[in-house]
Amino acid sequence: MAKDTGTAPAPRPASKVRNVALVGHAGAGKTTLAEALLVATGALPRAGRVEEGTTCLDSEEVEARQQRSVSLGVATVEHEGHRLTLLDTPGSPDFVGELRAGLRAADAALFVVSAVNGVDAGTVQLWEECAAVGMPRAVVVTQLDRARADVEETVRLCQTMLGAGVYPVHLVERGPDGAVSGLVSLLEPGARAPDADRLRSELIEGIIGESEDEALMERYLAGDELVQGDLISDLETAVARGHFHPVLCAAPLQGIGIDSLLYLLVNGFPCPMEHGCPPVTRPDGAPAPVLSCDPDGPLVAEVVKTTTDPYLGRVSLVRVFSGTLRPDTPIHVSGHGMADRGHPDHDVDERIGAVSSPLGSTLRPVAACPAGDICAVARLSSAETGDTLSSPEDPRLVPAWDLPTPQLPIALEAASRSDEDRLATALTRLVAEDPTVRLERRPDTGQLLLWCVGEAHAEVLLERLRVRHGVTVSTVPVRVPMVETLAGPARVTGRHVKQSGGHGQYAIVVVEAEPGPPGTGVVFEQRIVGGTVPNQFHGSVEKGIRAQAERGVSGDRPIVDVHVTLVDGKAHSVDSSDAAFQAAGALALREAASAAGTRVLEPWCEVDVVVPGDYVGAVMSDLSGRRARVTGSDADPDRDRTTVRAEVPEVELLTYAGALRSVSHGTGSFSRRPLGYEPAPASLTAVPA
Repeated sequence: MAKDTGTAPAPRPASKVRNVALVGHAGAGKTTLAEALLVATGALPRAGRVEEGTTCLDSEEVEARQQRSVSLGVATVEHEGHRLTLLDTPGSPDFVGELRAGLRAADAALFVVSAVNGVDAGTVQLWEECAAVGMPRAVVVTQLDRARADVEETVRLCQTMLGAGVYPVHLVERGPDGAVSGLVSLLEPGARAPDADRLRSELIEGIIGESEDEALMERYLAGDELVQGDLISDLETAVARGHFHPVLCAAPLQGIGIDSLLYLLVNGFPCPMEHGCPPVTRPDGAPAPVLSCDPDGPLVAEVVKTTTDPYLGRVSLVRVFSGTLRPDTPIHVSGHGMADRGHPDHDVDERIGAVSSPLGSTLRPVAACPAGDICAVARLSSAETGDTLSSPEDPRLVPAWDLPTPQLPIALEAASRSDEDRLATALTRLVAEDPTVRLERRPDTGQLLLWCVGEAHAEVLLERLRVRHGVTVSTVPVRVPMVETLAGPARVTGRHVKQSGGHGQYAIVVVEAEPGPPGTGVVFEQRIVGGTVPNQFHGSVEKGIRAQAERGVSGDRPIVDVHVTLVDGKAHSVDSSDAAFQAAGALALREAASAAGTRVLEPWCEVDVVVPGDYVGAVMSDLSGRRARVTGSDADPDRDRTTVRAEVPEVELLTYAGALRSVSHGTGSFSRRPLGYEPAPASLTAVPA
């Protein structure tokens, strides 16, 4: 991000603030719509084009190259005395963390639906998620001017698939050639189109029903001719309550519907006071008073996005829920301690640097950011995405977001020694920026794994390592840790006898070894009679056996699930030692493996796959091709979701994130838990070279 000498929109009371997230399927036209809105408000002199990589909100090199949004874009503008912040979210499910950030910062969600592609299952799923948390929603149908666009059918699909409370606000006007030439608002009387009177009546009745405005109802029943000015205040109330959802239309490239959409955004969408504040606790989990959107209240803000700028360092996008954030003031940073994803538990004091208003990658300095507003803060050294900023005298903590666990592992290796030196720092920054990323160094394989949401997510992360952090890495196949166990019982002797002058080494042990029950690890016991192996060396034998089991006897596969019993042996009064009996114990396990043979085992996982009911058959078919055992399923008819339970080899899950995305059209998710080890097929038992 780069600073700008331009003027930021003037601060406004929360009643004059609108924070709107643009959400929807990839390719629906969210960024193009946002560009048109920025031009209409005077924030931009002309609209950029996604195809040319010149849009204000897609500022990363990877976004220009891929011609799609991969991160949250934010722009705050002024319109008709209101401060309007547009949050342009990515449409790909791989970037769900950026989507969640946009929804967390917003007070309403504007679903962008293409008149060409209609409503997809992912849009329906997101709609239901927003409904579950009471997020006010509206719809705008875009791309009216494209070939194969069917506006009327798309509006009908919105009403059918998104449920009750969906009402069209616009009717399309067409020229002699059938092309869209304009829009007719049903908020104004006199629309001349089939079903216009019926649709207008349904719209007005829906507004009145949700707003519960008895005076407006009396006027409507009395036959008064209501106009947009009469309805807009009640429309805002209806939208804010979360059960009334207007469907608007726009053709951004032609400028059709943009002014009408802007009018409804600032006059018909809820302000921060109507949406309310999230619950908060003390950092230790103790209860805290309920917040209100009061600029004079206790400071509570949340870091919803973190980026690293080569000139400014770490830049935090912050939503202020209560109080006022001012430059050069002390604040307390509270984190959620997601240690499993590499995020430390923050509980430190810092000082706010510059506070700015964002316009894409441009930052415009402001004197303060009051409750209800969104700003960018530079150089917060410890704050990460999801952390809470509050007063050091009265620290608070906002609940953590609901984010999926990343399920696609990518094994990384630095391309050179210089890259290796910078890699750790770069990965730490990536994890701080993106809460959907998990970093793991696997002790069993030694590989460094970057866990991602999907293949597109992984591609962008690797690009950021290269471009933003100057680190080149290569990806190598992820190794699934295989283990071995004995194929049968064996009675063997481990003999470690050496004489090289002075004190020698003398230890002989006789052991009985056999496979143990799954999950028992290495079990050692002794049945020595007559003190043939002195008591002080029993532990030495066990230590040697366990060390050899950890190293393995072939390749680098550890030995697991074996029961070893020390039954006999010999010691020397001078030459026996702890080290000698450790060596004898290790040799005994190698001899047992040679005598009885070994079986290679692979790890298995318990998996829960959650998909809409329509995709259960495809999911089960795909799982069967992965050697899975389906153990059951549970249907949730209220949510139209089915959970498929299965047991799956871990190696088959390496690519499952992308496969599930494909068979469920982006609507499925899964979680895994370690199950244990089972015999591996011959194709997987070759020892790595």
